Formats: sequence, C-alpha cells, structure tokens
Amino acid sequence: MTVDIRVIRAGQMYRYYLRETVVGDGRRPARTPLRAAQEQAGVPAGRWMGRGLAALGLAPGEEVTEAQLRNLFGERGRHPYADRIEAERLAAGDSAKKAYRAGALGRRVTVTGVDFVFRPQPTIYLLWAFGDEETRLVIEAAHERAIVRVLEWIEDEVAVIRYGKDGIYRVRPPGGLVAARFRHYEARSGRPLLHDHLLLSVKGQRLDGKWGSIHTTALHENTVAASALYNELVASEVCEALGLATEPRIVTPGRRPVMEIAGVPHELIRWTARRSDQIAACLAELEQEYVTAVDDDGELKFLPVVSERARAKMNQIAARKTRPPKRKTQPLAQLRVWWKVSAILTSKVAADVITNLLEHARAAAVVDVALAAVDVTATVFVMNEGGRFHRRHLLAEARRHLALVLRGRRRDPGLDEEIVAAAISTHCLDISEPKTTIGLLADYRLYTARWDLADLPARRRPPTPVPDPDRQPPADPGEPAALRPPGQDAGEWEIPRIPLQYDRAILAGAVVREKLRTTTTAAVRGRVYDVVAHQQAAMPEQLLAPEPAAPEHDDQEPEAGRGDAIDMTALRAWRKSRTDVESLDLTADRLRRIREAGTKMVNDSRARADRHTAPADADAVRPVRPDDQQAHHPQQPAPHRGREAGH
Repeated sequence: MTVDIRVIRAGQMYRYYLRETVVGDGRRPARTPLRAAQEQAGVPAGRWMGRGLAALGLAPGEEVTEAQLRNLFGERGRHPYADRIEAERLAAGDSAKKAYRAGALGRRVTVTGVDFVFRPQPTIYLLWAFGDEETRLVIEAAHERAIVRVLEWIEDEVAVIRYGKDGIYRVRPPGGLVAARFRHYEARSGRPLLHDHLLLSVKGQRLDGKWGSIHTTALHENTVAASALYNELVASEVCEALGLATEPRIVTPGRRPVMEIAGVPHELIRWTARRSDQIAACLAELEQEYVTAVDDDGELKFLPVVSERARAKMNQIAARKTRPPKRKTQPLAQLRVWWKVSAILTSKVAADVITNLLEHARAAAVVDVALAAVDVTATVFVMNEGGRFHRRHLLAEARRHLALVLRGRRRDPGLDEEIVAAAISTHCLDISEPKTTIGLLADYRLYTARWDLADLPARRRPPTPVPDPDRQPPADPGEPAALRPPGQDAGEWEIPRIPLQYDRAILAGAVVREKLRTTTTAAVRGRVYDVVAHQQAAMPEQLLAPEPAAPEHDDQEPEAGRGDAIDMTALRAWRKSRTDVESLDLTADRLRRIREAGTKMVNDSRARADRHTAPADADAVRPVRPDDQQAHHPQQPAPHRGREAGH
C-alpha cells in the first residue's frame, strides 16, 4: 500500500511529532522555533487542509504553527487558538475553569488524531528525484491534489461521529474535517521517498453545533481503499501531464501486480529498496524461529506454517528491529544531486538512463510502429491457417495490440492504419492472383509474411527408437524417451499438448523481433556522469555504499560498483523496460529458450508435413523470393474467398 495509518496520542505528540515529524523526520534542535527548524532542515512549512477549517477560524493552505498543533493534537483536543480564547475570556471576567472550557472542542480525548502517510509509487518518485525542475513540480502538484481528493472522500464517505449511549448514533461531520500536512523528501536509508504526513484530527462538529470524535476504526478499515484511490489519481495525472504510461509489475510472487510507470528500470526500484531487503531478511529469521519454537516439553508452540496474520505481526517486528536512526535532513537541491550520483555509482543502471529517465519513460509510453508491425504480422501469420491473410486481419490485430499497449489511453487517430501500412510494406508479400473483379480490390488482396519460421536452422533427426513400455514416448522424435513417472502404469503415457496458435504467435513475434533488433540496433554505451570530487566526499556513506552481494555469491570477488554502473548499456535497460504485446523480458537465456521452442515448433510442423508430402523434398527449405509466388501457396487458393484466410 502507498497509504499508511497510525494513531496519534496526546503525549506522543510532544515526544515524536513536534520534535521530528514536523521538521522532515530529522532531529529538531532543542529550543529552536518550529519555522526556523524547518528552514534548517530544508522542508516546507506545514499547511492546514480540510473543509472543517472554517469552524475553527482557519483557512486552507494557512501555515501550521507549533501552538496550534500543541492545542489540537497535544492537549487532548483543544481549539487551535485555545490560548487566545482563554485569555479573552479571562479578560472578560470569566473564571479560570470556564475560560478553559471555552477553548475545548467537546470532551477531552486520549487519541487526538491519526497520521496518514501518502507516498506515490516508486517509479513516480524516482522520476521526481532524477527529473528536471518542471518534472518535479508536476509530480508534487499531482501528489498534493490526490491527497486533497482522498481527504474529501474520507469526509464524505468514511468519517462518522459516534454519540449517544455506547455510540449507537452515527452522523457524518457536515462541516468536514481538519488536517495538517507536512512534506518529507527522503527515507531513513537516505534514498529518495517523496511522502506527506497528513495529521487528521478526530474532532468533528455535528449538526447541533456540538463537537464529537471521529470513529477511528472506520478510518483504519478504509485505508486500503484510500490507498487505491490515491494511486489511481496520482498515476493518471502524472501520465497525462508528462506523456507516460503504466504497466503491471510483480512485486511479491503470488500477489497481485502493481501499476508502475513503464520505462523505469526495475534496478532503480531495487536501489531504493534497501530497507525492504533488510526487513525481508529479518522476517525470514523470525519465521524460522516461529515454526521451530518449542515449549518446555519439547512440543511446538505454534503451527508449523506461518499464517498471514502471524506474518503481518512479524513484519511489524522486523520493521522495528531494522529501523535505522534518523539522520540530519538536507535541502532538496543537495539531496537530488546526491541521489543521482549515488544511483549512477551503485544501482548498476547506465548513467544515460538515469540522467534521461523521463525520456526513456516517454519512449516506453509511445507506440513503436516498427515493432508493432512485427508483432501484428507475426501474430496474424501464425493465427491464420497456411499463413495467408487479408488486410482486415492485420487491422483487427493492430487494434488489439494498441488496446493492450495503451491500456485505456486514447490513441492518435490513424495509428492503427499506420501500423497496418508498415506491416504490409515491410513484412508482407502480396500473393494475390486477381482473376475476378473482387480480387482487384485492396481489401481482398491476399498476403503472407516475407519471413518464415522455416528460415530458422533445421536439424537432421535420427531414426526414432522403439518405445519401451516402461518409458514415456518422446515429445519430439529427435529427443530420448523420458522416464515413466512414478505411479503410472506401463503403457499409460502423458499425451503431449500441441502448442496453441496464440502461443506459437507470441514465439514467432519474439524470435523475428529480436532478430530484427540485433541486426539493426547497435548498443549505446551510457556516457560517464561527471562527478565533482568534493561532492562525492560530502555524500553520506550509505548513498555511496554498493548493494550487498547475494549470499550464494559471497565467495566471489566483488566487482567495482562504478565500472559496472557506467558500463551498462542504455539499450539493455531500454529492452527490459519495454511495454510489448507479450511483456517478455528478453534476456539471453529467455531468447535462447524462445529460439529452441521456435525450432522445435518448426520441426514438429515439418514432421507432420512429411506424412503428406514426398519424402525426397521433406527437409528441403526453399528460399523466399518476391518473384516466387508459388512457394507460399502450393494449393493455389482463390483470392476472393474470405474463408481461405480464416480469422
């Protein structure tokens, strides 16, 4: 979740919030005024929010003072101007007790508020940290407007005031709520983390003018819904303002994916996740202790499996155990310089990608017509029987491709036609033989792909051995028979599944697209980022320290962090962040498997074709030539019959 909640108690307000939270999570010097401490820390002043400000004589956006915070959150729910109200009543001749009551907002409470922490998705605050000043202001504005919208939703749909015996009566606060917002820039680890603390008062005014307390349980129950609303608002506004797109990414295996900005390398997210790695390591140790804990009799104390509830409790314990001490805060301009240098030195991402992160994200959001034409042609070529299709098939697949890539964003007019035109002109071969009037029409011309999966290297297959009753039949005639699984009787074999058409289409598109990329795209080295010596010396050690090595590689000699970061190619990061139709991570191992699968698929197709063609020409691969029309349609189909190209 990107929205957290925690309770604020009266005594805690002095010990924690007025000393640290209001000054950017730094340690506030003793006897230093609030505004002076905020200026030293380089964080903006807190601002009041909410529709309930009018009843207290405050205005939205007004600066939050220390006395106002102390009265509203630290004095068990008093008026922000309680000191002034009490002084005025005493001057008017009221008793001290009556003057004190005049500055109270209903009954005194112990829980004076809740602390909502709003932070955008990692890819968004990475763009905020590494982008230019305009990008930073756009993201901060979207962040602030999303907080305002979520607070309005809480006022209208969530917050309730309980009153009467046992709180049997519930009413929405008609005047709204009161909250103070404080901006922070970094996490405890020193990494960038744009987030705001929204201190929401539990005091609300009823229709009769009396002040009551907001039911905090309802706020806790709706935190997840508030987080989803905040994420939606921030991502939509940032994508629209900066021309970006989102894509789903798996953060934790087995859990639902999260929507992140496409084009931001995952290595940068890992660079910011040092605290998460520490918590995960501590959590693993706690889980091991949990499942092996025994009592005095040697019996297990708990279940041998860790439930979700127990894991959540242990996650909180791990977060507290690994929490580092707070650091002295620095101005945002200095932090942005440090973050960029630290990311180049320790994140193993090319310097060119980091310094031009917004442009890489925009490139991922823009539909690449050339690559889209490859995907569309490959999919239609495989999905249609015999590899013959019409223009309408390309147009339908181009629109499906755009719907998947754009994810609901409005496309430019004519973009689908542009992809179809690129596919026909570059990757398709016209094999029409118009003999009728309808065959002369452009919509009924027959096409096939200029390239064919048969162009892949073919291998000669040895004779198939006689299957043993105790062994399974081989999935491919050229592979040895696999051992029979235990529990399976002799003669009972698992029937091999023929790959579906769309599976073959994805493989074909990946193979052809990678072949075109490797032959037409050259690797671009990331340029070295110029780092001034005194800036490196002034940087905190935790920002210059490289990421810890994996336990399984502890025996290997560590490599130089700076050289690795600078030698990474921008092309590699660009490929890993592409938003393609099949969302493939085209690593070397993945490409090798794709090529092997494609080769196996072709060999299987040829094996089936050998049973229907002459043995002499079974393994011959005929080259594809523009003038060799007969090589692509041996059955001479009629071009005007739509069923020949099945869709």
